[in-house]
Formats: sequence, C-alpha cells, structure tokens
Amino acid sequence: MSDKLTHLDHQGHAHMVDVSDKNITKRTATAQAILLMQPTTLTKVIEGGLPKGDVLATARIAGIQAAKKTSDLIPLCHPLMLTKVTVDINVISDRELEVLCTCSLSGKTGVEMEALTGASIAALTLYDMCKAVDKGIVIQHVSLLAKKGGKSGDWSKGDA
Repeated sequence: MSDKLTHLDHQGHAHMVDVSDKNITKRTATAQAILLMQPTTLTKVIEGGLPKGDVLATARIAGIQAAKKTSDLIPLCHPLMLTKVTVDINVISDRELEVLCTCSLSGKTGVEMEALTGASIAALTLYDMCKAVDKGIVIQHVSLLAKKGGKSGDWSKGDA
C-alpha cells in the first residue's frame, strides 16, 4: 500500500484521479453497518409491524440506489457502471441488525466507496423507518470488510 494520498496533486490540491491508463479488472467490495436498537423495535422490523411498511425491502432498495449514485454524493468518486449490487440485512442478536452491501464491476477503479455508501444509506433508511418507535437507534461500525481486484490486490478487514 502506498502512503501517498492519490486525490491530492503535487501542490496539495484536490483532484479526480486519472484512471485512463489503468487496466480493466473485476472488482468487488463489501461494506458493513450495524444498527443497535431496542429488542421490541427489532421484533417489529422482522414481523413487519411498523407504520411505514416493509422496512427491510425499502432499506435494500435505498442501499442499491445509493451505491449507484455514489459519485453524485462524494465529489471525487468516478461514476461507475456497477454490474451488481446486493444489500443483505441480517439479525445478529436480539438488539442488532447487520447491513452488508456488496458491489461489483469490471472497471478501472474500485467499488469500496459504493459499498460503503450503500451500507450507510440502507442503515439510515432503517433508522428513518423505525424512528417513530425507537429514536435511540445507533448506527455503528460502518466499515469496509473486504475488496478484491485492482492494482492493490485483495484486502480484508481480518488482514488489517
């Protein structure tokens, strides 16, 4: 890994990285967000007992849409032609939901920011849809879990 910040030019000014000479490779990234909530809230999420409707389906769609729009949200991200985005929401305890967003493409730049954006927005959507019954929900541990492909190769959080 380089210790050079690629989004800064030789004068320290922010710029979009030129990827025109990079090779096209298959790239995949998975990011995670954890939501901590009251057990009664989680039960309502699972059973579909919230006033705004199907919370899990809405959060999945929001995460997919967010991943596709990452370059509109983060100024120096390249617009990407994602070939696959999945958002999985798993119960990991009586108080916790895990959001996993995986993005894939064949391209010249990675999809880490798209996966992180998808996981974050899916988590925020879950908060929005549940806040009427639990304003104390905490979104935590938003992080990249793994990436594959590209010049820097494969990486996983367990290797760090």
